Amino acid sequence: METVAVIGASENSNRVSHLACQLLRDYGHKVYAVSLHGRDISGTIGRLKVTDIPEPLDTATIYVGPARQPQLMDELIEVNPRRVIFNPGSESEQSERQLKTAGIEVVLACTLVLLNTDQF
Repeated sequence: METVAVIGASENSNRVSHLACQLLRDYGHKVYAVSLHGRDISGTIGRLKVTDIPEPLDTATIYVGPARQPQLMDELIEVNPRRVIFNPGSESEQSERQLKTAGIEVVLACTLVLLNTDQF
């Protein structure tokens, strides 16, 4: 079981980030929903920032675009997860470079696909 932050988690059940929260939980992971509102989402614990997560983070999966990532990268480097997954639409060469320089594994993939194909 991993501790996973879903960054950009949405309360809208039609959004992929919402589905990721549900599926990660279904697969037995401890999930934190990080969003601008910090609310619990679909049974996951809500937080405003990654640095508000009170335990070591294994994986962060990103669903926010590059324009909202600069401060997020500082927070991710501070909490030092093992890896960060950039889901389609969230890719950023600058963010990827920052994380790699900090020694954090970067994965460009869809979290839902990784889970459903046993590659998570």
